[in-house]
Amino acid sequence: SWATSMRAGGGILRGGRSVHGGAKGVMMKSTAAVNRTRGSRKQKRGTSMLFDEAYRPQDSRHFSIQASSTFVPETSKKFLLTYADGTVLKGFRGLDVVQLGNFHAQAPFGVITDCNSPDFNGVDGILGFGLPKDGSEGADLPRPVLFALTDPTAKDSNAGSLLRKFSFFSTDTAAELQLGGYDPASCSEVMLYTPSLSSSDFVVGVTSLSYGTPGGSDHIELLKFKSPTGGEYLPAILDSGTSCLVIPGDNVFGTLSNSPFDDFANNWKENTSFWITFGGRTFEIPYKSWFLSSTQETCVQPSPDGMVGILIGDVFFRQYIVEFDMQDNIRPIIGVAKLNAQYTPVKSNELDYFKLQQAPRAKLQLLKGEETMYPAEHSTRLEEVDQIPIANNMGTQYFMDLSIGTPKQPFTVIFDTGSAVFGVFSYKDKLPANIKAQLTAHPYVSMRIDPMNILMQRPGEVRDSKKQQVQGQAVSLAMAATEIRGGPEGRRHHALAVTMLLCMMSMLLAVVLAYRKAALQRRTRMVVELPVEYRGVSRDDEV
Repeated sequence: SWATSMRAGGGILRGGRSVHGGAKGVMMKSTAAVNRTRGSRKQKRGTSMLFDEAYRPQDSRHFSIQASSTFVPETSKKFLLTYADGTVLKGFRGLDVVQLGNFHAQAPFGVITDCNSPDFNGVDGILGFGLPKDGSEGADLPRPVLFALTDPTAKDSNAGSLLRKFSFFSTDTAAELQLGGYDPASCSEVMLYTPSLSSSDFVVGVTSLSYGTPGGSDHIELLKFKSPTGGEYLPAILDSGTSCLVIPGDNVFGTLSNSPFDDFANNWKENTSFWITFGGRTFEIPYKSWFLSSTQETCVQPSPDGMVGILIGDVFFRQYIVEFDMQDNIRPIIGVAKLNAQYTPVKSNELDYFKLQQAPRAKLQLLKGEETMYPAEHSTRLEEVDQIPIANNMGTQYFMDLSIGTPKQPFTVIFDTGSAVFGVFSYKDKLPANIKAQLTAHPYVSMRIDPMNILMQRPGEVRDSKKQQVQGQAVSLAMAATEIRGGPEGRRHHALAVTMLLCMMSMLLAVVLAYRKAALQRRTRMVVELPVEYRGVSRDDEV
């Protein structure tokens, strides 16, 4: 009674948004598709009729600038955000006192004045717990809220002792965000740590993804690397904003000899599990996590064309508590521990102190990220942890409460670890006249915001920073992509690229020294400025 759907009208569930792009999904003939969303879409994309249903601003609470005595506008920082499903958010940046759980501080946020997606109906905004990004996105979007709260120079702050890390997990009916660390009672095993492959995203290197019956002999490997030598992996993003497990629907530009999703679809049966390996450790994703019994739908989907990795969504967070440690300025540290099935998520904010084990930073600094994971080390320090309840809507959407302004204005926003976007809605026609006038003097900075875009590789795409457009943040994985495409072979290309770059720099240095020598002989000082641009490695391994 099971069948594989065609590549049409599908999408990847992302916190209520369906990411379109020709995805297919496994579904029961007697039920709706796996990728059903609240707002239905038109077949034709790229038009004003992308969504059948309109965004209803009257269903959301809006931030009132006039009602807050501490609001500071930053009208030169205008943004136009585009998500992979066609959702567009427009607005500008502002500063005000933000209250999150028991902590507050003056922090930047987005004042969203335009929205086109019905998936935000009944929601007041979005709160991303991702990392700061490079380029236009990092310069023009508000600084991630946890970074703002823990900034020692932040005004009106009581978060000076809060560590810059958080943990998240979900159950079938509730979820919990833990600021500053994690509650040991929520874990049934020791936390294991690995460094992220990226400095600006929560990325791990998946070396194996298998599927089969627990305890059975029918396990199949879904990642069949072409000409394997032992060092291959695919990048994977841990993202609470993605509902399902999203795996390659093709051979990833020849990196694999198979299509993982097709192999899964052809071998599908009940009461089976996935086993995903990163950092040398294997984690089981049981049937109850990726099969939604309430709707009789699977939550496993193929990636759209051009995506070179895996999205690990809420199916993982329902079995494991994941800690995101952003205290390291070079790259974040990711911790994973088995969730204690007896632990009950909090129903209201709770602030407590725990003697927590800590990440073995000295060991982790020596790793690239995909080789191994280390268990936590003992610590005698008491760490402050703020436990915040997260509303869980059918295991596919997460919402949390916060407040902004003086006096406080309450909002309910989408919680998302896959982006750094933080913004709430505000009526454009109710903006103060002086702010309206200032906004007309500045252009919008456009950027794509979605974890899927981070893993996108587009044939022949040239990224021009002068266009002020972030092309899906893929630059943050440029070095990792070299290895993704061929393991050791990719590393050899990378080494060749670095060698060529060093040779070029040596030649340029020789030129500079020659000019300098000639200048000194003429008793004339000369400065020669020679621009050097590193564009990374393209899909054809050309520099």
